[in-house]
Amino acid sequence: MSISLALPMLFTMLIHATDSLSYALRLGGLRTRRIALAISLAGILLLVSRTSNMAQGPMIGSLVDAATRGANPNFAAQLHWLMGAATIGTVLAICCFPTMVKLSSRMVVHFESAGSIPGMVRNLLKRSKIRNAAYYITPPSWQMAKRLVQQGMPRRLMLLNVAVTAIYTTGVLSSLYAAYLYPGQAVAASQSTGMINGMATILLTILIDPRISLLSDRSLRGEIRLDRMNQIYGCMLISRLFGTMVAQLLLIPLAYWIGWIVSMM
Repeated sequence: MSISLALPMLFTMLIHATDSLSYALRLGGLRTRRIALAISLAGILLLVSRTSNMAQGPMIGSLVDAATRGANPNFAAQLHWLMGAATIGTVLAICCFPTMVKLSSRMVVHFESAGSIPGMVRNLLKRSKIRNAAYYITPPSWQMAKRLVQQGMPRRLMLLNVAVTAIYTTGVLSSLYAAYLYPGQAVAASQSTGMINGMATILLTILIDPRISLLSDRSLRGEIRLDRMNQIYGCMLISRLFGTMVAQLLLIPLAYWIGWIVSMM
């Protein structure tokens, strides 16, 4: 595997791992009943994800340039490898999720005490805090997996999350592959990511986020047990994993769809 492919794969793993672990911060906020502080801390993960995304873009662009020149005959396979890295990143997030939930609960409390993110970071970097970090390490267990199905899984919410994740995972890559397939409309195809990601944004904004927020508020009011919210966030994480797998099937069909759209313009 060349370095030109390994680096964007690494950034793809980082993007999907940090996005997935944002669920842990929200759940940690629910456990400490400080959901607003948890959402603020989630901005740190979002910053990591956005920064990685900015660094990833030129790297993937170089793969497109090489394919256009005929120097990269395995371009489609490389895009599938990139989506495979998204799946690996989500798996890593699942493995780290129980630990991150416990750490997030403590981070929210430290954030409230310190009053700022720099102050919180200074407190967390103290030697005593670092020594105690091992206490929070909690690997996933079979019992955790069993609890995901005990109270009934939110199937509709999970299916929507699979669709949104699949579209987001393949949106940029499909537009770049369309630019490779239709060199005469390469610029238009590469700029058409919004046609795909716009659908995912609509689904996320209208159907998923409001539902999660409603359930979180009901949990804070004591109308839903915290165990149920643990299960819901766990199911959302699993659905993200399946979404990255479904994206593999959408890469080429969406690329041809984008090519058909831009050729009609």
